[in-house]
Amino acid sequence: MTLDPIDKKLLFLLQSDSKKTTKELSLKLNLSVTAVYERIKKLEREGIIDKYVVLVNRSKIEKGFVVFCHLKLIQHTKEFLTKFESEVIQLKEVLECHHVSGDYDYILKIVVKDMEAYREFLVTKLTTLQHIGSTHSTFMISEVKNTTVVDI
Repeated sequence: MTLDPIDKKLLFLLQSDSKKTTKELSLKLNLSVTAVYERIKKLEREGIIDKYVVLVNRSKIEKGFVVFCHLKLIQHTKEFLTKFESEVIQLKEVLECHHVSGDYDYILKIVVKDMEAYREFLVTKLTTLQHIGSTHSTFMISEVKNTTVVDI
């Protein structure tokens, strides 16, 4: 599907605030409510709009301690990778898990209450997963930029 300038602007508006009504969007795009509705449905059908979510202020729910954990597996067999990935998906503290190239195999973004909670997570959950060779944790000092808006 080729996105025209109106689709791109519509996606920007929805990424910035997905609670905008089709009427509000129609005024910003200079289109009818029906036209905006149909465009949104088309973007959803095509899989360009994947899902709608609520972004939670982590510090308000005592999950403001952010850790980036670099992780190395003991082997790189398909079996080890698959097993690790299926286990890490189950850890609610892990918001993101990326299989990467370089010195480490995975980078995890983990959120917990504080250092004590991270230590507990590390000792009782993460390091109990099979096939982990080593970990290296980096702690967020401050968040300079965090956006979910993808430039189209």
